[in-house]
Amino acid sequence: MRRALSDSIFLRVYVALLVALVLTLGIALGGFQLTNMVRLEAYQTRLGAAPMRLLVSQIAATPEAERGAFLNRTARLLDGRLLLAPAAVFDLNWWEQRRLEAGRPLVRPHDDAGWQLLMAVPGEERVLEFRLLHLAERQLRGLMVSLHDTLQPMNAEQRSDLLAQLQQASGLSFALLPDIPQNLDAQQASRLEAGRVVLNVASHGQAMALYTRLGDRAMLKVGPIRGFETTPPALIIAMILAVISLLGGVIYLVVRSLEARLTRLEKAATRIAGGYLDTRVRIESNDFLGRLGMAFNGMAERVQGLLGAQQDMIRAVSHELRTPVARIRFALQMIEDMVDDDFVQRQIKGADGDIEELDKLIDEILTYARLNNAAGIQLDLGMVDCREIAEQVCETLAPLHPELLLSIEGEALEVEAEARYLQRALQNLVSNACRHADSRVLVRITSDPQVVRLDVEDDGPGINEEDRKKVFKPFARLDDSRTRASGGYGLGLSIVQKILHSHGGSVVVDKGRSLKGARFSLLLPLTSSQLERKAPVPLPPVKPPSLQDEHAT
Repeated sequence: MRRALSDSIFLRVYVALLVALVLTLGIALGGFQLTNMVRLEAYQTRLGAAPMRLLVSQIAATPEAERGAFLNRTARLLDGRLLLAPAAVFDLNWWEQRRLEAGRPLVRPHDDAGWQLLMAVPGEERVLEFRLLHLAERQLRGLMVSLHDTLQPMNAEQRSDLLAQLQQASGLSFALLPDIPQNLDAQQASRLEAGRVVLNVASHGQAMALYTRLGDRAMLKVGPIRGFETTPPALIIAMILAVISLLGGVIYLVVRSLEARLTRLEKAATRIAGGYLDTRVRIESNDFLGRLGMAFNGMAERVQGLLGAQQDMIRAVSHELRTPVARIRFALQMIEDMVDDDFVQRQIKGADGDIEELDKLIDEILTYARLNNAAGIQLDLGMVDCREIAEQVCETLAPLHPELLLSIEGEALEVEAEARYLQRALQNLVSNACRHADSRVLVRITSDPQVVRLDVEDDGPGINEEDRKKVFKPFARLDDSRTRASGGYGLGLSIVQKILHSHGGSVVVDKGRSLKGARFSLLLPLTSSQLERKAPVPLPPVKPPSLQDEHAT
């Protein structure tokens, strides 16, 4: 059956990853452009701060009548346009107005791809505008000439104060040197001695410095002035890491959602394997995992229905068999009372023994069906003395096997269990050991750090290692000395396994260390309730190996 592409979970994952990649690259490119714009604006503002502060200080010191001529002369010197006008002329937004009011320069792009530098004149309502296409050598030389003219009439203290203000505003280096710098060649030194502005470019070409001579032999140095770096390596690395982190986070969220749904499916399968057949998977969508969940739920319902029907049939058949078995036994008893012939009496006793075995088999089947119920069994847990249980089991079975020595080793240890079921499990193991032992059966009770261990050993032929897993299957038979000749129906060990599983424990089989036969071990976990030292629950009355009274109709 063909599915729509929209139902494909893998296509959705790939599309989500592609969208995440495109968005991440878009965000990275946008962030790169935005970062460069911010850095360029900061660079232009820092570079224009010194000349604007110098020009504003010159305007403030120039009388009103001479300002027009000063602006025209300076504009020609700097190859730009100077305008002194009210702030309203420049169409400033709120943020730009606050910046000018704070005495800081403002750099804006101009319509013809040039620069527009604005700065408020202190104590006035007007703003100085400086427009230029680019900051080239001519503008730099003009600014040095303007700075030279400003510093020339000042004394040393005034010069230091002005240069400190310019350096603080722009971040550029302004210094007064006592003599001609050593890094200038002879031609540059000659031009500097002649009072001209010298521009010196560093050997790596990434920075330049300007020099001019003041009248008293002092040398003014401005710079080094570094060019604008569009993408520093540190910024590239940071952006790459940010892109990888963002993309990795998106991929993690996509894959995490898929993993969470698969984990829920795995947990549901584990619970069903553990016998909780009413477990179902929540269906969230109609994609691949949704369809898998629906198929899983259908399978679980089918398995639950089949097992339920099987158990109902077993219980019904077993209960129905009790009535004819009881009638046959009653008929045999009547015949036994009416006939005195020895041959007939022997046959009647043999038939009565067969009926007893059939009755025990029915009891085993009913017990196994109850323990194998999908809903589980309700346990009435309490603290049970394992040695007392073992003593009662041995006292019950010893008269049935007078040729065997049944012994118990170990101290009295308590576990949290239902006494009736624990006694049944231990009784099944001891009965099984008695059928296969040659002369001795040993029950040993020990305590490990986390479990209480009840070992049942016999000195019989033992069980081959490859057959040890088979013995716990219902109606399992081994093709060795432990066969039908020893009796049993193949359900006793399965019942033991179900009882231990319902108590959170387990049963294992290996070779005995003491008697060298088979050793079956009941492992019951220690729980926090043992620390509370509850009194052991009363033990049930001693019963024979079968539990016929539990299933009587």
